[in-house]
Amino acid sequence: MQTLSMPLEQLNQSENDVDFLFIHSPFCGTCHLARKMLETLEETLKGTDFKELNAAIHPDFMNQYEVESVPCLLIVQKGKILEKIYAFQSVPYLYEKVNQYQ
Repeated sequence: MQTLSMPLEQLNQSENDVDFLFIHSPFCGTCHLARKMLETLEETLKGTDFKELNAAIHPDFMNQYEVESVPCLLIVQKGKILEKIYAFQSVPYLYEKVNQYQ
């Protein structure tokens, strides 16, 4: 997973059709589990590029995109939110969600 340092600029200038942004906090136990699920997806879905963002150091981004909690998988197209996923129910569930946008 690529860590975004300037998320607003990087998402708006992305050449990808759709970006998958994993928003987390290093102190969140559920976030660690969600990361493992996304890492499994990355291996399964070769060519799918997941990015990550530490919510604690990007409060402006959190406010602008109205991210309510972590973990969150933000699905973005050219800076526009397509979907926010807060419940990382299972790897098959996430697989289906991600595949909808590919």
